[in-house]
Amino acid sequence: MNENKLYIIKVGGNIIDDATKLSTFLSSFSTLKGKKILVHGGGKLATKLAADLSIPQQMVDGRRITDAETLKVVTMVYAGLINKQVVASLNALNAPSIGLSGADGNCINAHKRVHPSIDFGFVGDVDSVNTNLILSLLEMDLNIIIAPITQDNTGQLLNTNADTIAQEIAKAMAQLVPVTLVYSFEKKGVLRDVNDENSAIPTIDSALFEQLKKDNAIFAGMIPKLDNAFAALQAGVEKVIIGDATELSALIEGKTGTAIC
Repeated sequence: MNENKLYIIKVGGNIIDDATKLSTFLSSFSTLKGKKILVHGGGKLATKLAADLSIPQQMVDGRRITDAETLKVVTMVYAGLINKQVVASLNALNAPSIGLSGADGNCINAHKRVHPSIDFGFVGDVDSVNTNLILSLLEMDLNIIIAPITQDNTGQLLNTNADTIAQEIAKAMAQLVPVTLVYSFEKKGVLRDVNDENSAIPTIDSALFEQLKKDNAIFAGMIPKLDNAFAALQAGVEKVIIGDATELSALIEGKTGTAIC
């Protein structure tokens, strides 16, 4: 690639759900210099559509159980409506973009999750990332917009956590180019107090992370995101940042958010 840096940015569901915040984020994303991959979640739209279709939803520890009917819904919403709306919005901002799911171009292969006590249904854990495909699209100066739907090697679609997809792509691409991974959502960063937006921790290393967990001083939902962040760093990703999607430029410049080191 001509550019010597790749940004892999995951945008959270609460931003996807808010048209104003999403517009602000996409405007900033469109002007960010360099090669870019955006991984998005699904927000609440899949849950709403499932309710409209009278498809019961089951959550365990904040994770969706994906039965066959729910898989149809999340595929339609994530890889269909949301992905194409984001692509269309970026193209309108003169930021040429292409939308993919893991099934497109054999982009992301996964396997059905195996858990000792819970059947998560059609939920996938990533096995491999098609870096050749990603490189070729980036070389065409396209922003790549990735929906969190993957596939196994039998043609089965799988619902896969978007944070994990961002981490796995970052780890794979870091073997080829310098990568900055950004987890952007509605908060200012990793907060010491979830009710205080001014309590963002500027930097977190592994020792502080362990201490925060020991002291129960970190929101439980943030722990998997931080686990992904440290796994990415250990695999060669240069920088991981967590913070406010509506302040994307300042976040990348280190003026706000939490840097993981």
